[in-house]
Amino acid sequence: MSLPTEEALCTVLRQVVDPEVGVNIVDLGLVYGIDIGDNGVVVRLTMTSPACPMGDLVMDEARAALEPLVPEPYDLDLQLVWEPPWSPALMSPKAKDTLGWGE
Repeated sequence: MSLPTEEALCTVLRQVVDPEVGVNIVDLGLVYGIDIGDNGVVVRLTMTSPACPMGDLVMDEARAALEPLVPEPYDLDLQLVWEPPWSPALMSPKAKDTLGWGE
């Protein structure tokens, strides 16, 4: 079995919704990077703030969504990062519209 594409990984991550705002983590701009290499997949995520009370839940749901796509013997490395800090500028236009922040 081979590793998934970045597009496939983003598709399943769109199913993970930040419970505080009701927007998926991809459109919210919380996915900072996806690297697919010989050993597996590395996904870097952030939260809207380091004090986010839903951080563990979002990370757990992201892992549960991604794990079925990363077959053995490959690794899934899900990293929580804080640099650069998240800002609303990272949201997709769709997310901004959903939250009433459209221009």
